[in-house]
Amino acid sequence: MNANDAAVIIGAYEHPGRELPDKSLAQIHAEVALGAVADAGLTLDDVDGFFCGHDAPGYGGGWVTMAEYMGLRNLTYMDSTESGGASPIYHVSHAAAAIAAGKCSVALITLAGKPRTGVQPGGGGPARPEDAFEMAMFTGAGLVSTYALAAQRHMYEFGTTSEQLAEIKVAASIHASHNPNAFLQKVMTVEDVVSSPLVADPLHRADCCVVTDGGGAVVVVSREVARTLNRQPVRIMGQGEAGKLTNGGRVDLTYTPAVWSGPRAFQQAGVSVQDVDYVSVYDSFTITVLEILEDLGFCEKGQGGRFVMDGALVAPHGRLPFNTDGGGLANNHPAHRGGITKIIEAVRQLRGEANPGVQVPDCEIALVHGNGGDLGTRMRAATMILGRESA
Repeated sequence: MNANDAAVIIGAYEHPGRELPDKSLAQIHAEVALGAVADAGLTLDDVDGFFCGHDAPGYGGGWVTMAEYMGLRNLTYMDSTESGGASPIYHVSHAAAAIAAGKCSVALITLAGKPRTGVQPGGGGPARPEDAFEMAMFTGAGLVSTYALAAQRHMYEFGTTSEQLAEIKVAASIHASHNPNAFLQKVMTVEDVVSSPLVADPLHRADCCVVTDGGGAVVVVSREVARTLNRQPVRIMGQGEAGKLTNGGRVDLTYTPAVWSGPRAFQQAGVSVQDVDYVSVYDSFTITVLEILEDLGFCEKGQGGRFVMDGALVAPHGRLPFNTDGGGLANNHPAHRGGITKIIEAVRQLRGEANPGVQVPDCEIALVHGNGGDLGTRMRAATMILGRESA
């Protein structure tokens, strides 16, 4: 059986907190798990598949400890694939495949973090083989710096401006103003963005995602299980995965792995960019959004700056509404990885459950895209096409 025909998303939950100093990381994972299974009309006793990334604390890439903590006694399938911000999107794909293969029937996927008020696991481990060759070159540089390199190169190649990048943050802030849980509540203007302090030229502070505690979870189930539940399912129509390597240092900073993962997802889903009503696009920085939209085919390479102008991304009636919860730029970027929130908001849109001011009319097809890694060096990505389905 095709994995996409075998499974649907039935539950989704985002933690309302953005600063959680009094909660442990394990506790946040458990709270979002409980929220997602309750949204699905299930309990933790129904879960027989558990998926998490290395943001989950403990043994076995986190799943062993978290399964014990949450009392997941009936597990027949476990997966701790680690792909940074793309991990939850990988997990949905892997969960669908496991369900199609008969390995499990109710799969729980969690992500949580405390980078704002605590320590986030997942950054340690043995030295990477490339470090001996590369780290000396990056002395004094950080993650923002490498994304700034990409932004500078895009500006040089295509004439993209800081004001065009700012349009992305403006759209995110408009959406966040409709979300009572969003970390940033103020609607920003282009001038607000470009006048915020420079972090790494040409990226300003407002070009960067927020740093928040919190998390989210989704539940993927077999169609047989879905038919027993009084909840609107969401179709998993297509997925694509890809990685972008450094090519021995000859890396082109103007594109992301979405140039490969996107077409694979569209082909599997049997739809095109013209069919997409809403996009949940990874937004660690404004330049991340701009390059992904180009790479997915919503505009030609180099035309992203023009594409995002004049409210194109603003819901509900923009040309391509994006990240209607406020996204990582204004709402929530838990664990420094925003993939789970991208899935959750796409599910809300397809169910007609987004905040009323940003609900896309007749939303039938949504695209979700997540990144992991560093736009300035090496990355992995996952693209997923989701569809509305009657209960």
